[in-house]
Amino acid sequence: MTWQPSVHDIDTPALVVDLDAMERNIATMAAFARSHQIAWRPHAKMHKSAELALLLVQAGAVGACVQKTSEAEALVAGGVTDLYISNEVISLSKLERVAHMARALEAKNGQISIAVDSVEGIRRLAAALDKVHASMRVFVEIDVGQNRCGVQPGAPALALAQEVLRHPQLHFAGLQAYHGKAQHLRSAAARAEAIQHVVQAVRSTRALIEAAGIPVPLVTGAGTGTFIHEAASGVYGELQPGSFLFMDADYATNERDPAAPVFEHALFVKTQVISVCATHAVCDAGHKSHAIDSGLPRMWNSTLAYGNGGDEHGILRGPVLPALGDTLWLVPGHCDPTVNLYDQLVGVRGGLQHGVVERLIRVDARGALT
Repeated sequence: MTWQPSVHDIDTPALVVDLDAMERNIATMAAFARSHQIAWRPHAKMHKSAELALLLVQAGAVGACVQKTSEAEALVAGGVTDLYISNEVISLSKLERVAHMARALEAKNGQISIAVDSVEGIRRLAAALDKVHASMRVFVEIDVGQNRCGVQPGAPALALAQEVLRHPQLHFAGLQAYHGKAQHLRSAAARAEAIQHVVQAVRSTRALIEAAGIPVPLVTGAGTGTFIHEAASGVYGELQPGSFLFMDADYATNERDPAAPVFEHALFVKTQVISVCATHAVCDAGHKSHAIDSGLPRMWNSTLAYGNGGDEHGILRGPVLPALGDTLWLVPGHCDPTVNLYDQLVGVRGGLQHGVVERLIRVDARGALT
């Protein structure tokens, strides 16, 4: 019998995936998509792993979303063949890389798609593709409340769709409509109201484009906090949630909508107590071990509170302090940038208390920012 390391053998700090919880999350999302007869394309910017992207495809996902050209390259190198860059790429050097990926994937019966929000961006993309004799699907991104990228709904989106059609290398695939801020509105009612406005903007924009004689094959978007509303809208044909796979402390703060599926925490930072005094204890997982943009991590199954101890330390306070050498588990505030801090995820089977290390999951796109 081959010996497997126990969860207790994992050195600290380490980023650990509860494989059982993760797989239950995947099964829950897959069942939701089937029951609503809607496609799902999970965002790989969260896990940055070709292995996990392929696992999601095996469960029924149509492919993966990424935000960066280098993320796409890392996943293509890992065997992912259907990718969507749900972000604008303007740099000529990056567009050349995108074009080469498009050509390579076409040869494998795969595809890569991209979002645009400017005439200049469309023309640059078309020129890059023309150089390598490749083509791509293009989504026009509309700003539905994020106030980040995207053109305004309505006539500006129609103008871009018309521009896409002027270039034979480009295929107008539909609309990108994602409201990121709505994902973290705490009340279920506030999230539902926000997406109601999104759906109205998408529906009117789609109607305007179709009235001009241009089919709109697909509307894509949505996140873990709101996807139930996009799925129910009758407008969206594809969902992009990614954080459901691991679930972080920030999403756990949201009031749950009774209609929403339940997902479990599956991503944890294992840490160890390295110092104890009368007032507090100190663990070895500081800011270099987890992102803090969405707040400090929360303790898992513990009455202790985690406090800021700097780069390498966490300050633990509570009614009963842990002993020197004790192991503790943290739920990161934001999973995406936390994953980006690690070269690998430690996949544990059988739970955090008595499980064994089943496999190491490479974070292929760690640091893939270009």
